[in-house]
This record gives sequence, C-alpha cells and structure tokens, in this order.
Amino acid sequence: MIDKRRKLYDNVEIHNFRELIERYKELYSEKLAFKYKLEPKSTNYIEVTYAQFVSDIEKLGTALINLGLTEKRVAIIAPNRYEWCVSYLAITTSNIVVVPLDKALPENEIEGLIKRSNAEAVIFDKEYVSTFKKLNIAKSTNLKHFICMDKLEEDFCIFYSDLISKGEKLLSENNTKYKEVVIDNNKMAIMLFTSGTTAISKAVALSQANICADIYALSQMAKVTKEDTFLSFLPLHHTFESSCTFLYGTYCGITIAFCDGIRYVANNLKEYNITGFVCVPLMLEIMYKKICKAVEEQGKTKLVKVMSSICNFLLKFGIDIRRKVFKQILDNFAPNLHILIAGGAPMSKEAIQGFLNLGINLLQGYGLTETSPVLAGENDKYKKLGSVGFALPGLEIEIDSPNEDGIGEIKAKGPTVMLGYYDNEEATNEVLKDGWFYTGDLGHIDKDGFLFITGRKKDVIVLKNGKNIYPEELEILINKLPYVTESMVYAKPNDKDRDLSLCAKIVYDKNVMEEMFKENITNFQASKRTANIQNLYHDIIWQDIRNNINKSMPAYKYIREIVVTDVPLIKTTTQKIKRHEELGK
Repeated sequence: MIDKRRKLYDNVEIHNFRELIERYKELYSEKLAFKYKLEPKSTNYIEVTYAQFVSDIEKLGTALINLGLTEKRVAIIAPNRYEWCVSYLAITTSNIVVVPLDKALPENEIEGLIKRSNAEAVIFDKEYVSTFKKLNIAKSTNLKHFICMDKLEEDFCIFYSDLISKGEKLLSENNTKYKEVVIDNNKMAIMLFTSGTTAISKAVALSQANICADIYALSQMAKVTKEDTFLSFLPLHHTFESSCTFLYGTYCGITIAFCDGIRYVANNLKEYNITGFVCVPLMLEIMYKKICKAVEEQGKTKLVKVMSSICNFLLKFGIDIRRKVFKQILDNFAPNLHILIAGGAPMSKEAIQGFLNLGINLLQGYGLTETSPVLAGENDKYKKLGSVGFALPGLEIEIDSPNEDGIGEIKAKGPTVMLGYYDNEEATNEVLKDGWFYTGDLGHIDKDGFLFITGRKKDVIVLKNGKNIYPEELEILINKLPYVTESMVYAKPNDKDRDLSLCAKIVYDKNVMEEMFKENITNFQASKRTANIQNLYHDIIWQDIRNNINKSMPAYKYIREIVVTDVPLIKTTTQKIKRHEELGK
C-alpha cells in the first residue's frame, strides 16, 4: 500500500518558528543561508550566514516589540529579497501576525487588503513608497508604522536598517522581551489572502503549527540537504514559495539565491550553481523546449531518445548513468541541478519524462493556500506520470462522492489544514466539515494510491503559470460599467503560447448605449452605407475594458477578447449564469 511508501526519511519534528530558528543555531550556524546581488548584472555577491540571519531576526523582532506591535498585524510587500525573509520570521516569532501581500497588486487592492487585515504596520520595498505615502496622507487605514526596507529621503518612513540598529542596541542593554516571547503554536500567525478583489478574496488563517507540519511532512518525502542551493523565483508572498523554498529549504540548511528576474533565470542557474528549484510548470515547459531546441540544432534528437531508453532500462537494475550520459546537455543548462519541485498547474507528460531522462529528480505536488500548502506529492522513490503523488505523511486524502469513474471532490484532513477563513464563518463552514477540508478540486485516486487532478469543481480559471483567476472578480468590475447589464468571464486556449486567454461575454443595455453615445452612433451610421451598430458598441466597450478594467488589474488578469450582445445570458431560476450552456452555444 502507498501508506508504507510515504515516509522515506527520518527528521526532527518542529512545531513553531522559534524551534526552526533554534535549528538554524544548532545545525547550520556558520553555513551560508543567502547569496544574492543588489543589481542583476553586478558581480558583487552579498553572502549571509545562518548565524547572521538569526541575529537579524532577533534584532528586528526586538525592535518590532518595542514599537508596541505584539499581538498586532504587520503586512509585508516586496519582491523576493533577504529583508522579506528576516521580516517574516521576526514578525511571527514576536507573537505578531504576518500579512504577506502580492507584490503585483494595484494600489486600490493593496489599500483594501491593508484595511481588511487591520494591519498596524507595513514593511515594504522602495517601489511602494508612493503607494504608502498616499495611505499615510489619506489616513484611510489603521497603519501607524511605515517601515521601508531601503534607506530613502522620506520623512514618513521608519527604515529597516534603523530598526535593526535599534534592536541591536536594546539587546546590548539586556532587553529580554523578544527572548521571553512564548509562541502559541495553534493561534493564527499568518494571514494570507486568496486571489480575488478586496471584496471577494478570502483571508486564510494559518498557524505556525500548520506550516511546521507541512515542513516536517515534506522533509520525509525528498532529500534536500545543506549542500543544496535553491533559486528563489516564485513570489515569496505565495505560500508555495514561502513554505517550500524559504521555510522547508532553510529547515534543511540550504542556501537561498534570489533570482534577478525572469530574463536572468538561465544565468542565475549557472552562476549560483543551483541544485534545486521550486517552480510552476510553465517555467519548466519553457526550459524543456529550450533544451529540446538546442538538442535538435545539434542534430542529436534521435541519439538522445535512444540513450534515454538505454538509461531507463538500466535504472530497472539500479544502474543510473543518466547524468554522465547527458553531461553536455546539463552543463549547458544547469550543471548542478538535480531536483525540481513543481505544482500549481498541469504539466505535460513529455516535459516531466524529459527532465527525469536527464537525471533531474522532478517532484510534482498538489495543495492549496488553505493547506499550508502541500497536501500531496511525489517522493524521491515513487512517482507516476500524470499524477500529483499521494498524501503527505500525517495527512489523509479522500474522494468525496466519487462517480462511476471514481472522480469526485478532493477532501483532506490533517495538521496542515487552515484554522479557517478570518472573519468569515460562512465561507469557513462551506469548506470545513466534520474535520475534512473540501478543496473544490475534482480528482480520483488510482489503485496504487496516486492522486490525479481532473478539474475544478467551481469555475476557477487556472493559467499555465499557476495563477488562479476568479471570473466573478472581473465580472463585478465589468458590471459596474453603466451600460452593462451582466457579463460572463471565461477562458479559451491561446494558440500562441498554449496558455489560456481571458475572454468576456458582455450584455449591454441598448437604451443606455443609445443615450450615452448618441454622437458616436450618428457619426458611425453616417460614415457607412450598411452600418453594423454592434461593431461600434464592441469598440466602445473594448476601450472601456482596456482603460478602466485592465489597467486596474495585474497583467495576468487582463481581458484579452470580448463578445458583446443585448441578448440576456442563460440563467438558472435563481439567476445564476449557466456557464457551460453559454459556452456550448
């Protein structure tokens, strides 16, 4: 049975982030924790040991407590950087709730989430100075402390470096408030907002026990050691990157190198001697295509296929020569890369097998923000193409009300499941029932215990890069346009990059359109012998979508195509749009 295969390695269980920091001190003190550059093209590297990392955490934590933030909420918003990691652990180990915010959010959403979280302080990168200056002037939130990670000529900010110095001074004066903090493992320590507008997104309440249970479970599945260097590419506010690269990685004593940006990934893999990488399938698909193209240009595609077959045959007898056989390919790509952890979206079997053929251990997983996040995954020994592995040690996964094909809603139980949605009992009760968390995803479990995801129970659109799009979020914004009576957002395949493009079907009020755009309509009709007025309406609405909707959203939420009509959408008796029927018309 699969249960006997889940645990490959023994490790020490931790229950909170204070214990994680003690692990840093005991096992990795002089080990390199972070290596990064301040500018992409720089040749000067900044290196930070675990000892220095711990020291900075304790200094900042002491300073934050001194500001009176104990039991309060502190938000963080910044690109991936060392100060983000220090801030996260300084906040949570000081009995303060951390609120990581998406760095791609527009100003209105940042303000909305700051309000909803009731944060009293925010730690931010210099690129958000103008945003928080406006909030400081407007006094529209409960923010009392604006902490900038960068030293600037701004009088409304407290500076991160000054807080580090203040904490150091307090500690030298025998201030013991940070040391005396006692962590409640099961209390909300992390507030994470799901994708959506400020009105729709849910605030997931996670405890330190939740995250630490996931770290411990992951450590039993994959062999990651202090000899590894991982590239941090995905945004740290996302629990996948935060839990898997940052927290699980440092639990194992890895060195974290911060990516200089998507254009520099290939260079970073080589210059930092990267051995591991947590990413979404889109990135791996792109990498695999580049590898295949390079092999094809050298006229070695057939040879690689033949040698892959030979290597896989020898693997059955415990003989692994893959990295020796494909050394040239690996040297051109990432010579030391040996482990990839992927999740968040489907990935082609061809690409999965391609990386395995090269001797790179590709592990696919599945989870949600609400589950800290990883629920299931492959381990170093047991894999099956197309699956997302099996339940992590200590967790249970079942299929609720499976149909004749064994497909039903995936539900999970275990210590990684969230406390609930903050300040939203109704939404919490919808997904937490009798100790089980109902994921809203559909799947089946095969006879060997492997979990396969087959779709979404609800209509969430999942892009290839792992981003979730909630149609209702965009529909609310579209429906605010004065001439729109209703709308439906959906996705359709984009032949250009094999991803999905967001589209909208928009129903307009003909009378309102005629009233609002009299002059446009008159000019349009006068200029054409056989005028199709709907073309004009399309152009008017499309301009509004681009100027008033898309510009207020991150790029991945842009509407790329619209269909306009004055015919009402097909709806149920309760006035819910029948999406599948509309798409099938």
